Amino acid sequence: MNNTPLSLKKECESRLRAGHCWVYSNEVDIQKTPLQSLSPGQPVDILTDQGRWLGSGYANPHSLICARLVSRDPKYPLNASLLVHRVKIALSLRERLFHKPYYRLLYGESDGVPGLVADRFGDVVVIQITTAGMERFREDVVAAVEKVIRPECVILRNDSIVRESEGLERYVEVAKGVLPEFLAVEESGVSFRVAAAEGQKTGWFFDQAFNRARMLKYVEGKRVLDVCSYVGAWGVQAAKAGASDVFCVDSSSAALDWAEMNAQLNGVTGQVALLHGDAFEAMRELRNEQERFDIVMVDPPAFIKRRKDLKEGTLAYRRINMAAMQLLSKDGVLITSSCSHHMAAPNLLQTVQKAARHLDRSLQLLEQGFQSPDHPIHPVIPETAYLKTFYLRVLPTF
Repeated sequence: MNNTPLSLKKECESRLRAGHCWVYSNEVDIQKTPLQSLSPGQPVDILTDQGRWLGSGYANPHSLICARLVSRDPKYPLNASLLVHRVKIALSLRERLFHKPYYRLLYGESDGVPGLVADRFGDVVVIQITTAGMERFREDVVAAVEKVIRPECVILRNDSIVRESEGLERYVEVAKGVLPEFLAVEESGVSFRVAAAEGQKTGWFFDQAFNRARMLKYVEGKRVLDVCSYVGAWGVQAAKAGASDVFCVDSSSAALDWAEMNAQLNGVTGQVALLHGDAFEAMRELRNEQERFDIVMVDPPAFIKRRKDLKEGTLAYRRINMAAMQLLSKDGVLITSSCSHHMAAPNLLQTVQKAARHLDRSLQLLEQGFQSPDHPIHPVIPETAYLKTFYLRVLPTF
């Protein structure tokens, strides 16, 4: 053991032994380990109350999750060599799943790199660091990605608000190469361009890739509404798959500019219309104009970011799905998603069912999707399983 020891209280190690990697501040024996004496991101060895070694990782005394376990092998602490190994292991999975290099390369705890996310856009890798521990190893993270992937450009999109809870500044920086004019993405044979250093997350939502592929068989010859469309990932693919008309609705004019560009890129501008505005207001406007659609896709931002938001967020999911169903033609299909970890799949389905009954409609669940497998779920960390998508046939009541 070469790191600073971090001692747990009695009987606080069972979760870590089961495979979890988080240590909460109330689990630390502050007599043996004065938390406030540790610096943010400091490497630590995590010990039981009896001094048995559990693993190594890093700590942050200013965070509720005050330590994260990274390695369970004393021979391999968190360092440059371990990061290279973790990137190689992560890459081997993605290369099994994807024929082309467009995917989430690293997914935090699930890939053994808590506090670190990386998305691959061909020869560009976009990295997001959200913890003080990984920020301390920033140069090693970039070096590991360079060694394994050999990208032309590495962008640090360290602008997430989550960093503030770790006491970190927010910034965007090019760590290697030159910032490209845009990031290129290919999904289900459809080409996209997205902003290189702006927009949501890393610029693209790879987690919905398999769900969007599942959507394609429903849309040929159909009228489609894409609510919270962002840059047109759902809507443009629907148009390319043969939808007769696609309406993309989003509150961001910049996102819709990219959606328009992506429609042009794929030769479907004649099928795609753009509507700028709040999702609820836009759907109300479409309803007033007596518009009807065969397929409505609803992929909103997380309405429930914290447990205390559960009641209000559940109501928001009910409202948005009710509004979507009111725009469906007879025997239409609702494709609805939630990326809120606190909204469990059964609860989302129940919420949509309540909305349907309020409208005197019946539902048939046709398919259920989850996050794409480049976002692998850690079996004992439920927070890593957050995305759920339902494909629902909406019928008159029976």
